Amino acid sequence: MNRKPLWQAYRLPREALIRWAPVLVIVLASLALGLGEDELRQWGRYEREALESGELWRLITAHLVHLGWGHLWLNLAALVMLAVLFDTLMTAADWILASVLCTLSIDLGLYVLQPDVAWYVGLSGMLHGLMIVGAFALIRADARLGYVLLLGVGGKLIWEQLVGPLPFSESTSGGPVLVDAHLYGTIGGLLTQLVRMVQRRRLA
Repeated sequence: MNRKPLWQAYRLPREALIRWAPVLVIVLASLALGLGEDELRQWGRYEREALESGELWRLITAHLVHLGWGHLWLNLAALVMLAVLFDTLMTAADWILASVLCTLSIDLGLYVLQPDVAWYVGLSGMLHGLMIVGAFALIRADARLGYVLLLGVGGKLIWEQLVGPLPFSESTSGGPVLVDAHLYGTIGGLLTQLVRMVQRRRLA
């Protein structure tokens, strides 16, 4: 695996900042909305009836508001861990494309396929998609960890679809876990990989 040590990768802080910019935006936006607690959570969450009334900002903010601080810190910690793991393997453009496609995939999946879902909040669906994108980046870098991640995400999705949320996941997050959002986020990650493959072939 051809990957620079962290101390070399960060010799140019500007390049590192550019790579991390999308992640920092998500972190800061989530923290800012978290400060509003219940009021901003109600304002920002995915809510079918509100979307049908024209409140389209919820398609974005739903992924940035959380059930509470415990849920928020859990998701942000996972996001930062992924950013560190995939550092130098994913560009800012990769992060942006993956975030957009995962968000759209979750929103469309919930709205079209699950009209019974009244509301949804959190980053967990997007995190699953980002793990898929990063796993393929690791595989391209000849790191076996990429295959481990793919198997891990796949196994988790199968469990959730057949059995339900993982043990303790609801108590850890502080509320109900919508496992289908994880599936839709993963689909968004696969779409991101497909787009990137097409782009690389065109440039070849």
